[in-house]
Amino acid sequence: MADADRWRDWLDRAVVEESVRELRPDYLALIVVAAGLRPGPSDAATDALLAEAETEAKAALAAAGSEAGAGSGGTGAGDLPAVADWRLAYQAFGAKPKRTRPSVEALLRRVDTGLPRIDRLTDVYNAISVKHLLPAGGEDLDEYVGHARLTRAKGDEPFDTTKDGEPVIDYPEPGEVIWRDDAGVTCRCWNWRQCRRTRITGSTTTAVFILDGLAALGKDGLLAAGAELAGHLGRLHPDASLITRLIGAGQ
Repeated sequence: MADADRWRDWLDRAVVEESVRELRPDYLALIVVAAGLRPGPSDAATDALLAEAETEAKAALAAAGSEAGAGSGGTGAGDLPAVADWRLAYQAFGAKPKRTRPSVEALLRRVDTGLPRIDRLTDVYNAISVKHLLPAGGEDLDEYVGHARLTRAKGDEPFDTTKDGEPVIDYPEPGEVIWRDDAGVTCRCWNWRQCRRTRITGSTTTAVFILDGLAALGKDGLLAAGAELAGHLGRLHPDASLITRLIGAGQ
């Protein structure tokens, strides 16, 4: 099977399982598979994307603070409707969002001091996350074992992570919303923390990006974020080929 057909088949098999659709019927995921990427360290182009995203995020936080009566200094990320929606989604499966934060909130809390510059793939999706106020993640597709599915955990699925700087195997809580493949958990608590096995590295040339949307963002907002992600990937990686799929309730 040619690579393009293999990735299309992989994408067609990705699924949001019924247990998650029942929890949040408004949930949609836009999945982008990109092949022919050029990995490497952060550069001037990705630094500019992050700087622009930081500026727009600060403006959104300030506007939310003004509407909430907090003055011109802005307010917490949780006062943004799109972030508040994710806090409610976390509470619905038993997570404590002030301790286990949705990934977009974790990034927004860092915009004042500057977002991390990690590499030229991670920087792009982090910029999209902060600018469009939605959780976004990226992984090395070559490290996947089987297809991706969003499900509620049984509690015995292995999660390859680190503790005190050392690799360990952890496990999700029963009922926790997880992304997983045949080998185990790829991301805990919907979009909170990714595993080590599928993380993007300096040798990643084929990646999957997952953008998460709820009702406060809306389908149009999710698609706009995906279009901008695709545009940046195409500009920064001229040889890349991209395929996308929208999955979730009613898709």
